[in-house]
Amino acid sequence: MARVRNAPTMADVAREAGVALGTVSRVVNGQPVGAEFKARVDAAIQKLGYRYNSSGRVLRTDRTNTVALIIPNTINPYFALLVHHVNMALEKRDYKMLLCFTEYDRSREAEFIRMAEQNRVDGVIALTYNPDLVIPEDIPFVTIDRFFSVSVPCVAADNFGGGALAARKLKELGCRSAAFLRIGSTLTNEPSKRKDGFVSACVETGLPFEVMALEDGQPLSEFERFLTAHYHDGRLDFDGLFIGTDSLAWQVIRMLRKLNLRVPEDVQVIGFDGIRMFGDQELTVSTIVQPVQEIAETCVHTVLSKHLSNVPSLICLPVHYEYGGTTREEKGEIRHV
Repeated sequence: MARVRNAPTMADVAREAGVALGTVSRVVNGQPVGAEFKARVDAAIQKLGYRYNSSGRVLRTDRTNTVALIIPNTINPYFALLVHHVNMALEKRDYKMLLCFTEYDRSREAEFIRMAEQNRVDGVIALTYNPDLVIPEDIPFVTIDRFFSVSVPCVAADNFGGGALAARKLKELGCRSAAFLRIGSTLTNEPSKRKDGFVSACVETGLPFEVMALEDGQPLSEFERFLTAHYHDGRLDFDGLFIGTDSLAWQVIRMLRKLNLRVPEDVQVIGFDGIRMFGDQELTVSTIVQPVQEIAETCVHTVLSKHLSNVPSLICLPVHYEYGGTTREEKGEIRHV
């Protein structure tokens, strides 16, 4: 009968590494220790196959070193990029991410929050759409793009400033008339301010404009009808379009092509988000770029803050415009899309 070997203990690791037991404890608990000692402990752990009992740590410290991220999906390139940067920001702090996909299902949002409570996560970062969502008081909670209350920090890009920047850029690039197209939630959230910023800057600069907004669930064909209704004698009534997201901008460009309209020669298009092809290559459209890495870093820093009550209710991060081939640049450079 084969003899069952006992699992290596922390004391075994200490003997193998030639260090004190307390040094091993500090390493496995993510506490500061000299680089040489950490390297020796890590090597011993690897050699012996030591597995740390995290449940014991939870009982001693009341922390699990996990943070839940609740997000619609990773099919949307912007969400995928956000997930990547949140995970990297957590890893840098020796935390793990509990990733929860809601697929815009409001009941799943509430279900995931209950699961996060049961798993005793150290915080929740959430991008949600449930108007009746109840935020737990006993878990640090940070939202992205949606204001709940002064006690729940919200991290967002400067959506109002981004909308205004898009309008000013279209005016600066010679547009005589513009339109804003978007799909939006009925909730009051930060992305809704993109329209407000656009309208404000159009009025300020004297740029004639129209707004076409669909609610979530309405067919995209409504945008096609809108564009067709404003198409006369081979020309569109607008020579500039600001679109609520880059993904929607790409689809609108396809609609313009059906009308034999060229981008950017006939119509200049600016999106919002900063989505790049294959994740890190060229931009899909000229766009207002959200600082995704900074948003993720701020969310993680905030949710792990020991003084969450002192954090502002809205943390607004700056955006910038970047050329992506669907606008005419000042130097006359034109790329076909």
